[in-house]
Amino acid sequence: MRVHVYGASGYAAAELIGLLARHPRAQFGALESASHAGEPIAKHFPELRHVDRTFDGPGSVLKSIEPEDAVVLAGSHGVAKSVAPQLLERGARAIDLSGDFRLDPTPAVYGFAERYRDRIASARFVANPGCYPTATLLATLPLAQFAPKHIIVDAKSGVTGAGRTPATASLFAEVEGDVRAYALSGHRHEPEILQEWRAAGIFATLLFTPQVVPVSRGMLVNAYASFAQPVAEEAVQAAFAQAYANNPFVRIVQDGMVPSMRAVRATNDAELHVSVSGTVVRVLCAIDNLGRGAASQALVNLNIMHGYPAQTGLEGNIWAPSR
Repeated sequence: MRVHVYGASGYAAAELIGLLARHPRAQFGALESASHAGEPIAKHFPELRHVDRTFDGPGSVLKSIEPEDAVVLAGSHGVAKSVAPQLLERGARAIDLSGDFRLDPTPAVYGFAERYRDRIASARFVANPGCYPTATLLATLPLAQFAPKHIIVDAKSGVTGAGRTPATASLFAEVEGDVRAYALSGHRHEPEILQEWRAAGIFATLLFTPQVVPVSRGMLVNAYASFAQPVAEEAVQAAFAQAYANNPFVRIVQDGMVPSMRAVRATNDAELHVSVSGTVVRVLCAIDNLGRGAASQALVNLNIMHGYPAQTGLEGNIWAPSR
């Protein structure tokens, strides 16, 4: 598959470029960046020094696109709305990493493979889930059969979740030694979470608290689901085991272990821990916000769209960036 990257100089785009460089069935198309056109990729991402390419200039993706090529839209929110239709008109497949096409009604298939794998396989256009919804849905969707009434989601993200902008350079200094909650009156990912809950049959209320923590990358979601009556721990554990029994990317940890951001760093993996206390189920989920929350999930969707095994190019922790 020939893959172009539109908006190729962001954190998630760099993660994807590193993965594509080692993918056995992928080759690069245009790697377009308006801000760094003509500059070596390695100048901005030392961990990509094995990628002997410069960033291509504005318009390079549309200029070089051919039918059946794939394009990952990694630009800022709002850009894909104008670019994606042009790509689809030219016969390309597209995956959008922004939030432009995640909410219904939309021409894109929601790219959460745990639920929509068959639809992704036949799709021309996929909307990649956000990082917070990815971890939250992994932690909560197996609870649908138990009809939770309320779910509290306490979510912590590394600073790369804010994107790669001039302001990001000072963000770590701002949060070092602190845990910063934000968007308490409503986060842009909440409608996405609720949409997928409702589709799965979860009609619980959501109290969502996003926080930035002083780590470069990673995400830990603690979800607390309450029920009208006590639920049996054996039944809950069985539901999670069944949901992820054949999933190569999900580990349910037990025996005193807890999900770890370090354990899933630079992978598409997710670690879950499930416990029950009376009428409350607690589920912890750790993912990499740049990997499972963006780039490697996009690669899974590219693999499925092209008929390759989902884990192609993602076997193990194959890329451990220095940042």
